Amino acid sequence: MRVLITGGAGFIGANFVHQTVEDHPGAQVTVLDKLTYAGNRASLADLSDRVTLVEGDIANGDVVDPLVRDADVVVHFAAESHNDNSLNDPSPFVSTNLIGTFTLLEAVRRHQVRYHHISTDEVYGDLELDDPAKFTEQTPYNPSSPYSSTKAGSDLLVRAWVRSFGVEATISNCSNNYGPYQHIEKFIPRQITNLIDGVRPKLYGAGQNVRDWIHVRDHNTAVWRIIEQGRIGETYLIGSDGEKNNKEVVELILELMGHDPQDYEHVADRPGHDLRYAIDNTRLREELGWEPQFKDFRSGLEDTIAWYRDNESWWRPQKAAVEAKYAAQGQ
Repeated sequence: MRVLITGGAGFIGANFVHQTVEDHPGAQVTVLDKLTYAGNRASLADLSDRVTLVEGDIANGDVVDPLVRDADVVVHFAAESHNDNSLNDPSPFVSTNLIGTFTLLEAVRRHQVRYHHISTDEVYGDLELDDPAKFTEQTPYNPSSPYSSTKAGSDLLVRAWVRSFGVEATISNCSNNYGPYQHIEKFIPRQITNLIDGVRPKLYGAGQNVRDWIHVRDHNTAVWRIIEQGRIGETYLIGSDGEKNNKEVVELILELMGHDPQDYEHVADRPGHDLRYAIDNTRLREELGWEPQFKDFRSGLEDTIAWYRDNESWWRPQKAAVEAKYAAQGQ
């Protein structure tokens, strides 16, 4: 099996590459990554003899076409994904998330290659904190940022190419991932690495915003299950019933790292901060028989903390620049 993984040097993509090499030893794996700030060669350094890394832009058809032609399946992780960045400059999000997805879809259409599209629960907007509802595959799209709106647009492109051109594609929308290789600008690794450096964690606003956390390994086992067993043209929501508000997450990180759970500071909330995301993963469980490994958020977080403690050489080069940027924003 020849697998082309876009964005395979990023957080979720790099974990997917590692799991593919581990769980599918006969697979021929190629990664296409633009290697922006979110892509890191070091995330794949130990796989250099098993994985071909191509530096390139998914919006460039001359780069994309021959790679897709030589693949049996394309797994599309590549995306601009940071909400704050999308508010500062939406243009890269339009180029990568919309034009890039269009370019890939045209290539898989030409070469009749199986395609799986990685998306986010943020396309559905947010839920009230006291709302018992969860997102399902039938929830109407209601994105609230340039990031989530361009991801919503890319999902709709996939659906149209399935219906109009018969492209063999599936879509998955996932809740918030955490785990190894996540850029330290993100919420959980930022708090962990701050504590390693003796710096108090930072909490946006009152910290009441709720996310449905899933360990990246569980997300990626679900993706493979969808690729192998999912119905063409269908969407599957990936979550592990891990709803926690940001305040609870910070306090648990502090506890697990041997600190007073109240030893954090509040910083300015970000504009348009969605209140709550929650995934109903019934279809994934009942139709495909998937179950998460990390059913307990605490154990998944312990695993993540251990990884960042053991891999300081991976995240240390980025730390000073990330904190300087947040300091300039009062965060």
